[in-house]
Amino acid sequence: MCSSYNRRQGKKPPFERIRPSAKLQPNSDDEFDPEHSVPNNGDMESSVNREKTFEDDVNARGDAEHTDEKNSGTQSASAIETNRDVKHADEQITDGPAQSAVAKASAINGVGAELLSSVQPEDLIGMIKNAERNILLLNQARVHALEDLHKILSEKETLKGEINNLEKRLAEADAQIKFASQEKVNAELLEDQLENLQNELINRGGSGKSELELYENRSKISNEGALLARDGHIHSLSKEVDSLRTENLALKYDIQALKSMLSNLKNTDKRIVTLENESSFLESSMKELESKLSVSQQESSNISTLKTECKDLWAKVENLQLLLDKATKQADQAILVLQQNQDLRKKVDKLEESLEAATIFKASSEKTQQYNELMQQKIKLLEERLQKSDQEIYSYVQLYQESIKEFRDTLNSLKEESKKRALDEPVDDMPWEFWSCLLLTIDGWVLENKILNSEAVPLREMVWKRDRRICDAYVMCKEKTEDEVISTFLELISSQASPGLHVIHIAAEMAPVAKVGGLGDVVTGLGKALQKKGHLVEIVLPKYDCMQYDRIRDLRVLDATVYSYFDGKLFQNKVWTGTVEGLPVYFIEPHHPSKFFWRGQYYGEQDDFKRFSFFSRAALELLLQVGKKPDIIHCHDWQTAFVAPLYWDLYFPKGLNSARICFTCHNFEYQGAAPASELASCGLDVQQLHRPDRMQDNSAYDRVNPIKGAIVFSNIVTTVSPTYAQEVRTAEGGKGLHSTLNFHSKKFMGILNGIDTDAWDPATDIFLKVQYTANDLQGKAENKAAMRRHLRLSSADDSQPLVGCITRLVPQKGVHLIRHAIYRTLEMGGQFVLLGSSPVPHIQREFEGIANQFQDHEHIRLILKYDESLSRYIYAASDMFIIPSIFEPCGLTQMIAMRYGSVPIVRKTGGLNDSVFDVDDDTIPYQYRNGFTFATPDEQGLNGALDRAFNLYNNDSETWQQLVQKNMNIDFSWHSSASQYEELYAKSVARARAATSR
Repeated sequence: MCSSYNRRQGKKPPFERIRPSAKLQPNSDDEFDPEHSVPNNGDMESSVNREKTFEDDVNARGDAEHTDEKNSGTQSASAIETNRDVKHADEQITDGPAQSAVAKASAINGVGAELLSSVQPEDLIGMIKNAERNILLLNQARVHALEDLHKILSEKETLKGEINNLEKRLAEADAQIKFASQEKVNAELLEDQLENLQNELINRGGSGKSELELYENRSKISNEGALLARDGHIHSLSKEVDSLRTENLALKYDIQALKSMLSNLKNTDKRIVTLENESSFLESSMKELESKLSVSQQESSNISTLKTECKDLWAKVENLQLLLDKATKQADQAILVLQQNQDLRKKVDKLEESLEAATIFKASSEKTQQYNELMQQKIKLLEERLQKSDQEIYSYVQLYQESIKEFRDTLNSLKEESKKRALDEPVDDMPWEFWSCLLLTIDGWVLENKILNSEAVPLREMVWKRDRRICDAYVMCKEKTEDEVISTFLELISSQASPGLHVIHIAAEMAPVAKVGGLGDVVTGLGKALQKKGHLVEIVLPKYDCMQYDRIRDLRVLDATVYSYFDGKLFQNKVWTGTVEGLPVYFIEPHHPSKFFWRGQYYGEQDDFKRFSFFSRAALELLLQVGKKPDIIHCHDWQTAFVAPLYWDLYFPKGLNSARICFTCHNFEYQGAAPASELASCGLDVQQLHRPDRMQDNSAYDRVNPIKGAIVFSNIVTTVSPTYAQEVRTAEGGKGLHSTLNFHSKKFMGILNGIDTDAWDPATDIFLKVQYTANDLQGKAENKAAMRRHLRLSSADDSQPLVGCITRLVPQKGVHLIRHAIYRTLEMGGQFVLLGSSPVPHIQREFEGIANQFQDHEHIRLILKYDESLSRYIYAASDMFIIPSIFEPCGLTQMIAMRYGSVPIVRKTGGLNDSVFDVDDDTIPYQYRNGFTFATPDEQGLNGALDRAFNLYNNDSETWQQLVQKNMNIDFSWHSSASQYEELYAKSVARARAATSR
């Protein structure tokens, strides 16, 4: 199981001056031009001028501080020189009077040791008393130092309550060990002095009056005290030394006790890691169910689309059927007329027979003759009528034939149109996993030398467009051999143009298979959204041993090896392929002796810099050897920030030259700085890159900063919210990179993350007791009642407001404000539910104490663990949701809370400021106001927001319900964010193509 603990980096050394020889500065263009990767002389001179101005300001401030320190110094030069080592060891734990006293005592001892050889026995009393005074000064210094230490530690606990308890214990233990070591050294010095005194007392006589005169003014000892016995004083000094030894022994025992406590803390951390592993396993299981639900929902939407198309076809068929019925009726009428004519023909035949009989008797009677003439007229009339009837019948038959022909022509045109549409339009009835698997199969053939790259390009385009021909061919060849499938595919090769962009993400995380934080959600969410917009999206990940392999479909290893350079050698890399959430993914498995990604965790290793610089180069080598021609290579955070300089310096000249580089930093707290020499391992030129305008760290000049390098060498630089993008351009928020970000501000912007609205939907959430929508909030009330019963909270008042909080309990999240919110909610008559845990031991213990305090309380409940199903219950049941973060690059919980109808109460910072707008802020349009905010991260600011939320909930239920419905209808999906990335990609690619054409 993997630990999601992400090690924080230590503080950087203070700012050092820029060397005069560092003349180069970053190019200020908003797009990095590989042809001009090295600045020209004019750019270097202007950059040097700007750096020198900044250097002069820093030097001026440094000189002023140096002058103040010089004027405020009170120790003597000899004391400082004597105690320099002691001061250097103790400067982290003691200062002020105690430090000065120790220095003064050491100085006196030093002078006494130099003059001891010339001391007369008569001066023994004075020297002994001086030694006693020195011992007293040392004891006082120790007492003062301990008092100052306790005072400083208490102040640090008050001001830095968020600091890791383990770090504080280690710092305190180190300080005590150092202090005890110094006391031991001092005691040994005193023992040496006492031995010298004893030797001098035995060997020396009564001479030395000149030395007595040297010490008369300093010791001020009366003549009566000169007669005291020397042996008594020596005995007292020996006792003092013994006492010091006893104290040193006690300090050793204290140190051993501290070490045992430290080992207990480490065992506690191991148990916490075990709990976190169990939590991550439960989380992966729940997310697997979510992914299955998402797939079924997608298939349902595809079925609804097919139903609509079927309805249209049925309507056309019904129209044709009406035409056919009409033609059939006309044919029936024609047949009826024909039958009537046949009857007339029979009558005519009978009349002709009658006429023949009449002709026999014609001669006999004129009457018969007249009758015959009359019959002939009738016959003529009947013949005319018969002829006219024949003409009508012929016209009806002709009309019928024309109708039949028209029907056939219409039917044939519909068939041709349907066939053409089936060939031209993308196939929507196949899951994304099918297309991703097909694409990975084609790339595998290229790596295995089974097809040429020129043959793979049109096949990839057909997969990209979801062409029905390649889909049908793959289905028909499912039972055939691989050679037969390849032969069939090669017959389908087409030269049609690609409909969108080709984007490749190179990242260290991807949800749900390798997720530590929000980075994994962004890679998957953004990739799926761009895929739905018609773009080809692929992901490259390290193959960790601790991934959630059950979330990868069609995982297989390719029968090919990718070689990549590292530490002056070529290393093999196995390439695995599979689909995750419908996206095609390449997993790189390095065959390196250090087993870079077989460590049981994603981050937190001492060689993380080497691990991820190796992966970044191997990923680019994979793209080169497969023959990829992406439009965008998108890298994330410091772990893959190496991609940007590697691409332009090494792979652009090799032919991997079609892409523009986009870099996203998800949290500037973590920058991955390391000694400059380590940059050479992946093949980068340290001399060229370890410069102020490229990768040299802004705070420590002997180190390189991967994030700075990505900012300089990328064409697009983004972070996860617009407000956070502004915050990191300040000295406080930029963590040393604010000057670099301001210099490259034209290509830097913030884009707010989204959430998966299919996975987070109260209308379909299977974890809820009752599903509900914005138009039917009765289900929300039922979920609130069900959760109260589940957590054994009071249900006496249905209208009692419920405040929810789901978070990691770390200093960034404002744990002191969360603690205050619990008690404040209780004071105002509300209920509070907290779900979350802390990787910081003293914070976890503190909230365990609060949980025990309210264990049987009817209005407060703290669940200190991770529980996916319960988290959804809390979102659905809570009326308000509190997020008092100290800083928050983006944040997703406020979006999920609003999706479930819980009104957010947040601090205005980072992504919270971009997604939550105060209902009482008249400067914000009414339709955008959706929550309650406060600016200052203190209890007063939180109280103001809570009070206003409770007041609206209790006194205006109609307005509150309108607010809830409005929040549930806000679109926080990835669609909008993906559109912004799509626009950035397209503009960057268009500029590159325009520059190439020129």
